[in-house]
Amino acid sequence: MDGKNSLFIVADGMGGHKGGEVASRLACDTLRTFVSENHAEYNPSELLIKGFQEATRMVHLEANKPAQGSKSLKGMGTTLVCIYIKEGRVYIANVGDSRAYLYTEGELWVATEDHSLVNEKLRAGIITDEQAEHVGKNVITRCIGFQPEVEVDIFDRKLMAGEAYMLCSDGLHGMIDEDWMLSRYKNGKLDTYVDELINEANTKGGEDNITCLFIHVES
Repeated sequence: MDGKNSLFIVADGMGGHKGGEVASRLACDTLRTFVSENHAEYNPSELLIKGFQEATRMVHLEANKPAQGSKSLKGMGTTLVCIYIKEGRVYIANVGDSRAYLYTEGELWVATEDHSLVNEKLRAGIITDEQAEHVGKNVITRCIGFQPEVEVDIFDRKLMAGEAYMLCSDGLHGMIDEDWMLSRYKNGKLDTYVDELINEANTKGGEDNITCLFIHVES
């Protein structure tokens, strides 16, 4: 991407170690290539939606190739969340339970909706916040690659100086309290912020792979 257009991506694969690695890498590469080659053809929201659709198509095709020996990738998939910055606006697209966060005006906001079983039950009023702690949080209801098409959540807002964004997998946000995230953002050094988050998640148990990108908008 050029200086005016920037793309940041986080993907968290599933389907065993090999399947998850293949799915997440293929989804990221496909989205990155699609945006690079087609950014002049579509408006940013359409570009990301079409890019996500191409990613899920490619992962689905790869997952359903005939198995070679014991190296079957059947059932693999991945979460996918991205931030695309173009002409002073921020576009966020998401499938799965990896998240985008926004730090603004001294507050921390979850900018995406988790596509997970526990979140669906919370939204439907089936369970309470307390009961959610005992429900499998890693069961997702939407991902890249399980089907050849997928519904994509997307929104955009103006890029504001002094704000910050973070993309992360559930290996991070599932282990750390958001109040702690915000307190370290306010009190810590931004160049070591990601390291602090990852260290804290590992200290709390490090139950899953951890991926994190932090984007600070300079004044």
